[in-house]
Amino acid sequence: MFAPDPQRSALPDDVGAAAASAAANSARLDALLRAQVWRASSLGSSRSACVGSGFAALDAELPGGGWPSQSLSEILCDSVATLEWRLLAPTLRLLLGSPASQALPSATSRLSRASNRPKALRPERPLLLINPPLTPHLPGLQQAGLPPHRLIWIAPETPAQQLWTLEQAIKANASAAILAWLPRAAPEQIRRLQSCAQVMDAPIFLFRPLAVQTQPSAAPLRLCVSTGSGWTLQVHVLKRRGPRHEGLLSLPAMPADLAQVLTPQMLSRAQPQIQLPNTVEARHALARPAPQPAISHR
Repeated sequence: MFAPDPQRSALPDDVGAAAASAAANSARLDALLRAQVWRASSLGSSRSACVGSGFAALDAELPGGGWPSQSLSEILCDSVATLEWRLLAPTLRLLLGSPASQALPSATSRLSRASNRPKALRPERPLLLINPPLTPHLPGLQQAGLPPHRLIWIAPETPAQQLWTLEQAIKANASAAILAWLPRAAPEQIRRLQSCAQVMDAPIFLFRPLAVQTQPSAAPLRLCVSTGSGWTLQVHVLKRRGPRHEGLLSLPAMPADLAQVLTPQMLSRAQPQIQLPNTVEARHALARPAPQPAISHR
């Protein structure tokens, strides 16, 4: 008998099998990298469930095709709490139009595991408003298609209380959506809120003034919103998981009830700038004051 030669080269069949195995491993590695590695030149995907904005042009610019859950969406605007509602009304109608267990896939799975009650008996998740600058106007919200009985309004007095309230609401994970107005939030505080937001199964919208757009923010999504002509909204995506957004998006956002009473000539005009009263008691979101009659002095 002859002892095997340790220096003998592998057989051709062994070489072919090893090459095939290496090629298969390389293909699996490439597929894994494509799924996990995001390239800045392409629009990123969302790892969490998203809700459509109701505007096709905006959804096309948002990672995942809509507003994300499990993260903050920071919206910068200098309006008197009217642009926010016009921008988010389609999304809020979608979220409040059915029980919260049907709003997002991740919420569905968690509620199914946590409760054995029939679906019809599960409580509906509310829309939570934290520190809105104007008093919520229930008739206006109802006209916009948002059920007033699903609204919870919290008005903390100090910035510290506002931050604490928002953080606890995020941790509770019991809202269909959270709208919070925090004009004085610092970058480190937003970073903490973003960390907490990863457990939230619903969108979280953070409203701040346009003046803070040069400040750093941990929010993965940041938008600037202003008024445009013909009752449109001008939206610029400041930050997203993807390439830099150039230009402005013009979104038609006229209230449906207003469109029914305006003539074509009035529709073609620029959106009027409405000045609300200075008195705090008379200020309401979505409530437009009647014009004052002219007084002649003779």
